[in-house]
Amino acid sequence: MNTFGTLFRLTTFGESHGPAMGGIIDGVPAGMEISLHNVQSELDRRRPGNSALTSARQESDIVQFLSGIYQGRTLGTPIGFIIPNNDARSSDYEPMRHIYRPSHADFTYDAKYGLRDWRGGGRASARETACRVVGGAVARQYLCAAGIEVTAFISRIGSASRQSASDPIEPLLAQVEEVRREQDSVGGEVTCTCTGVPAGIGEPVAGKLHAMLAAAMTSIPGVKGVEFGDGFALSSRRGSETVDIYVGSPGGIRTLTNHSGGIQGGISTGMPIDMRIAFKPTPTIARKLMTVDDAGRSVSLESRGRHDPCIAMRAVHVVEAMACMTLLDAILLHRAARW
Repeated sequence: MNTFGTLFRLTTFGESHGPAMGGIIDGVPAGMEISLHNVQSELDRRRPGNSALTSARQESDIVQFLSGIYQGRTLGTPIGFIIPNNDARSSDYEPMRHIYRPSHADFTYDAKYGLRDWRGGGRASARETACRVVGGAVARQYLCAAGIEVTAFISRIGSASRQSASDPIEPLLAQVEEVRREQDSVGGEVTCTCTGVPAGIGEPVAGKLHAMLAAAMTSIPGVKGVEFGDGFALSSRRGSETVDIYVGSPGGIRTLTNHSGGIQGGISTGMPIDMRIAFKPTPTIARKLMTVDDAGRSVSLESRGRHDPCIAMRAVHVVEAMACMTLLDAILLHRAARW
């Protein structure tokens, strides 16, 4: 499945070491003003090689739009784009073409398709998320015009955490630097908040808003957990401690607290939508590991290639993109729910 969304849809294509990544965005309402500069800015934020603590792969990530936009406005037709791959080094992966890397999708892709692109993980590579950032950047411009803001930040790396984007990030970066020196990797957490989402957005029962968001987040490579509001902490608390009391206010009905993270019954309450996304440690580490090859023989593996010591470091922009696309899709679906 390579298509995200129901009404607002993004279909992506391309492999990590192929000629290009790309996508088709469909369902964007006609006549919407689009800033191509803002789309490129979003890609620039995600681009590898921006820090000594991320992948050294040097991709320019210049997006080229092929259709669907004319004179700065959407036409209502499919928006096609490509992002050329300029710095692929497939030779790094040649020694591993018959080896299943631990905690990678090498074995599972082989099990499903009977073959795989071993160059940099092929379709399973996080390189694919560049396309999602383009789709999210388009969706964000619609949301901004509607007064909806989506922001995310790194809230945890290893044992170090912070409560907001304004808190110092240096303790978190120190964790990344430590594992890099030790030829290891570390997990992390991204916190995302969506404000300005009106009450009533979401398809109850089988299409709940938090189910849509959770599906979007867990489709990001490396994600192993998502929680909303107080999340798993609610399982150890009492109802008297966690109910969100409704009150009237000049801006409309709201809740005094937001333990549920802005969603009730699968529908937005009008309060901020708060979620946290957990990323596993990067499975490729510069240490010798034992595994098997595609014939089932035990072999040792010393990984090569250019990898992030912490996936969460560059995942912030992907989380925002997936949240933006999901919210726009939910808003478009909501329009069909009443006269």
